[in-house]
Amino acid sequence: MEGEAMRPRSILFLCGMNAIRSPMAEAIARQVLPPSIFLASAGVRAGQRDPFVDSVLEEKGLSLGERLPQRLEDMEDDYFDIIVTLSPQAHHAALELTRSMAVEVEYWPMADPSTATGTRERILEAYRDVRDRLEARIVARFTGTSGEQPGN
Repeated sequence: MEGEAMRPRSILFLCGMNAIRSPMAEAIARQVLPPSIFLASAGVRAGQRDPFVDSVLEEKGLSLGERLPQRLEDMEDDYFDIIVTLSPQAHHAALELTRSMAVEVEYWPMADPSTATGTRERILEAYRDVRDRLEARIVARFTGTSGEQPGN
């Protein structure tokens, strides 16, 4: 299959603190992509788990389980076919890490929904927007389709 040949065997999603954007991307990718693809996420620095992430993932039937944020430097395996960076700081760190490696780095700028203010519903809308943008990007980039119904 043509899409299979273009699909990486391992993907790292990287953001600032591995608390919002990258764990969301990892959870979505686990649902959308085949289990044969190794998926991970990390942050440039330490972060805390964000309850809004759990809420918006649960709306899509997804969960982070017991997963806690992890730093890039704490990962046991740092070789991936592709690193998807979701913040400027993460992109800089990925370029530095891969300076002497043959690893593809893609920058997908995503707003930080934790800066949203207002009611709980307005804040959740910001998180949903990031979740939905990540899902669309992951589906389009790694499945070769643009459908709204992700599947294997």
